Amino acid sequence: VQLLESGGGLVQPGGSLTPSCAASGDTLEDYAVGWFRQAPGKAREVVSCISRTDGGRSYADSVKGRFTISKDNAKNTVSLQMNNLKPEDTAIYYCATVRGTSYGGKFYRCEARGDYWGQGTQVTVSS
Repeated sequence: VQLLESGGGLVQPGGSLTPSCAASGDTLEDYAVGWFRQAPGKAREVVSCISRTDGGRSYADSVKGRFTISKDNAKNTVSLQMNNLKPEDTAIYYCATVRGTSYGGKFYRCEARGDYWGQGTQVTVSS
């Protein structure tokens, strides 16, 4: 599967963006997918993950209540609605296939599978 992110950009603090991850070559119904980010000089971190089909989700503590992940298997896309953005959210955002356990509406122990990554989209939060 090939993954392609879009929808990043420059936004003021408190603003919103909704990056999207489009898949081709295979159906996302077969994959759990996550969003990761990497800021300059920092390690890549997991932001949010969503299961294959039952909608189990997880969020990093730093984005809970502000970010919402969604998956549209019919459109073969995964989106990340980001509200109330802060300067510390500035990073390159990547989508990737992930592994984990979905139970009770949540997705546990999310980690990248390492086989499929997008090229990333830049998100900059600055006044």
